[in-house]
Amino acid sequence: MGKVTGFLEIDRQVAKYQPASDRIRHFREFTIPMSDPEVQKQAARCMDCGIPYCHGPTGCPVHNQIPDWNDLVYNNNWEAAIQNLHSTNNFPEFTGRVCPAPCEEACTLNLEDAPVAIKTVEQAIADKAYELGFIRPQPATVHTGKKVAVIGSGPAGMAAAQQLGRAGHEVHVYERETKPGGLLRYGIPDFKMEKNFIDRRVEQMKGEGVTFHCGVNVGVDVKVEQLLADHDAVLYCGGSETPREAGIPGTDLAGVHDAMPYLVQQNRRVGRENIDSVGWPSDPILAGAKHVVVVGGGDTASDCVGTAFRQGAVKVTQLDIRPQPPEKEDKLAVWPFWATKMRTSSSQAEGAVREFQVATLEFIGEDGVLTGVKCCEVDERRRPIAGTEFVIRADLAFIAIGFRGPFTTSVLQELEGKLTLNTDKRGSTNVVANDRDYKTSIEKLWTAGDVRRGQSLVVWAIREGRQAARAIDEALMGSTVLPN
Repeated sequence: MGKVTGFLEIDRQVAKYQPASDRIRHFREFTIPMSDPEVQKQAARCMDCGIPYCHGPTGCPVHNQIPDWNDLVYNNNWEAAIQNLHSTNNFPEFTGRVCPAPCEEACTLNLEDAPVAIKTVEQAIADKAYELGFIRPQPATVHTGKKVAVIGSGPAGMAAAQQLGRAGHEVHVYERETKPGGLLRYGIPDFKMEKNFIDRRVEQMKGEGVTFHCGVNVGVDVKVEQLLADHDAVLYCGGSETPREAGIPGTDLAGVHDAMPYLVQQNRRVGRENIDSVGWPSDPILAGAKHVVVVGGGDTASDCVGTAFRQGAVKVTQLDIRPQPPEKEDKLAVWPFWATKMRTSSSQAEGAVREFQVATLEFIGEDGVLTGVKCCEVDERRRPIAGTEFVIRADLAFIAIGFRGPFTTSVLQELEGKLTLNTDKRGSTNVVANDRDYKTSIEKLWTAGDVRRGQSLVVWAIREGRQAARAIDEALMGSTVLPN
């Protein structure tokens, strides 16, 4: 490595945030970028590990060659660093912003609670590459004459489309919404990732010959059967958008909503779009001057918390049925895997009240309008403890307990009885395909991303899109040079 003793001499530093009192006044990103020398110092901390667990399989799903590009950054070779990073990850500016960084959990230095700031360095490489003009369209030099349709333009669909376009195929991407990006654009708030980064990649992909058809709901506006007839291959990357049913009494009260319509609406406002969206309720949902309760402990719940604060909520309470995790994990028991420990998101740090080991019993209201949330404490098996009931005042409540599969009113409805689906014990429904060839039960139809594996991380979607593109290219051409 460039500086063998860097991890001994340099302390871990990551990018700082604007103060909470400032950042809740806007929806822009609030991370304060580090200077190039500071980033290079952090890259220098990368050890000469015997086995770098950071890049898989326990660390990075796309197998980023993290030690290699850390060394290149340390040696001020930003162009080679972005080339190396792009060899495994089409969109490092996305993952550098929204990935929870399992690579850092797997870092050898995490045994001392001071992992290399991998996520910070990754984002810096992508941003520097744009600044210096290193990210340009890379159109194919030879065209195959094959035509591929991609349904859905989330991270899986975008990654697959870019790979297939660069392999020389004619690629058409069909997106239900008015702009590409899927839940990357409409689900993730702008304060976590501004959408100009998606726009830049879309422009790059258009320069590589990829055609985007937005405002087209496949299965409704255009039939899947028609796409199969008109293309040599079709890749279904529809995501996982149907909210999991909570089974809590009172969800019909005015003021109780699933999380995703709320986030989609606000993202559309920030993007200066009409809040009406296919598949989601269109009545305005706003948290200004309200007491808000968020049911759920994951990323989507946290995004609701941050959005509510920015809309002017008086108080935000987050309910998590899981017990409060320990402040520090037992390294020798869990490393290099993702550890269960107390984590506080930037949104939670803005003032959320967090209640752990609490079950939501009922939404209560008057005259059909929400007034409170009835809760109770639970034991280690999530069973209610008698006598612990309490009520939290609430004018607005969001259910953010996950997703159980793709929308069933478009592609799945058209292909009912033809497409093999898998339903697990929690009621999640995914399209069946393995993670080697990604082929479905229908000829010429492949699938990848959350619609196949269930709700997951952006980085997993990118990996699946890339692998599915390789499988399709190999099926069409008999061989492939696309990376696995």
